[in-house]
Amino acid sequence: MPSTFTIVTETPHPAEALFDVSLDIDAHMASMAASGERAVAGVTSGRIGLGETVTWRARHFGIWFTMTSKITALDRPHSFVDQQARGPFKVFVHEHRFEPLAEGSRMTDRLTVGSPIFGRLAERMVLVPYLRRLIRKRNAHLLATLA
Repeated sequence: MPSTFTIVTETPHPAEALFDVSLDIDAHMASMAASGERAVAGVTSGRIGLGETVTWRARHFGIWFTMTSKITALDRPHSFVDQQARGPFKVFVHEHRFEPLAEGSRMTDRLTVGSPIFGRLAERMVLVPYLRRLIRKRNAHLLATLA
């Protein structure tokens, strides 16, 4: 059974700007520089759109992984969903929601992940905390990009 977690980030930036930078391949690669993450196929630069794919190559836990993600839903500037089309996870779905606030916006990331190797306990103790850190780091980088 996959694990699901949510991260909420509030920002002074408009939802539209946050939405657009969240779909930017170059901004994502810059936010994941520590893992050597690169777009190697599909949309490899600029903004990705509905129905398009990107294949990522990155090092996590000291191992190189390749994963193809597809944008399966997009409602600008409110939400989009990317999910694994091919790769190491049993399940990987990342829902992105953007809400305008009186001053700025709220970005909500909801991830559902399932490991092909580890059980639910290992997902919750290792994989989910690791992905939480990655998403928080990515979000901080995106916010800094907009500042």
